[in-house]
Amino acid sequence: MKNIISMFVLIMLIMAGCSTPMTEETSTEKQHSIGILLSDTGLGDGSFNDSAFRGLERARDELGILFDYREAPDGNFEGALQELVEQDHELVIGLGFSIQDALEKVAAENPDQQFLLIDGFSEMDNITSITFKEHEGSFLLGMVAAMKSKTGTIGFISGADVPVIARFEQGYIQGAKYINPTIKVLKDNADNFGDAELGRQIAEKQMKQGADFIYPAAGFTGVGAIQAAQKAGKLSGGVDSDQYFIAEKSVVTSMVKKVDSAVFNLTKELIKDGKISQHAYELGLKEDGVGLAPIRVTSLSQEETKTLEEAKNKIISGDITINMP
Repeated sequence: MKNIISMFVLIMLIMAGCSTPMTEETSTEKQHSIGILLSDTGLGDGSFNDSAFRGLERARDELGILFDYREAPDGNFEGALQELVEQDHELVIGLGFSIQDALEKVAAENPDQQFLLIDGFSEMDNITSITFKEHEGSFLLGMVAAMKSKTGTIGFISGADVPVIARFEQGYIQGAKYINPTIKVLKDNADNFGDAELGRQIAEKQMKQGADFIYPAAGFTGVGAIQAAQKAGKLSGGVDSDQYFIAEKSVVTSMVKKVDSAVFNLTKELIKDGKISQHAYELGLKEDGVGLAPIRVTSLSQEETKTLEEAKNKIISGDITINMP
């Protein structure tokens, strides 16, 4: 019996010795990491920031990366970006056009660091840029708004007077007029992405003017607008993420800007190849960078569905051109 026990202990020691090099090898494997500075309104906007965050969560779960994030409600974007750089991430992401100036300054000071700018274009060598063709997805949403409007008046709320929001606006208007050339589109600029109460007030004003479909491209300000539409029994369109669950009796569909997919795919490329292959990406319907969430609350007829699908294909083929100011 004693010999059997001694033999068992010896075998266990040999096995433990054999497993040690494997453990050491595993511990020295490179741990990929990414840092992100969220845009002004931060997490919980139910839109742009949350979408990017979902992309990193997916990369963590499926690709095994680590990531850290910063919010800068005080507007100190440079400080937040520099903190992420000092953490020695392989990639530092600046989310939103408002961060571009700070990102370019920090990138100039850290030429060996790789950066990603989402919603803006930079010519700097160490910044990869991603922009989206928001006008293409918004064109389709404008079509749905015109199809479902009973008053012939719909509303649009912008978060700022900037080119990226102008793409949402122009696509929405032209899509609506594609269905109903005489439709009236009310437009208001909230000049704020983080004030739900302001969004509510603007939506209520537009609805008093006859709008029965509200489309905000205004971050958390837009959440207030969508909720106001639901309270008034009117229809609405979500933005960036599928916002149906914010107002389940109002949101017919959302213009989904697939920031989450873009973040995940570039992370996957970075891990696989050790670099991002392109300097700039522009993602639209053809690239599956934008699109519509499922139709809910109301329904489209077979003819309306066919018209929507045909328009999507014509945008992709170039037969429909969306004019920008």
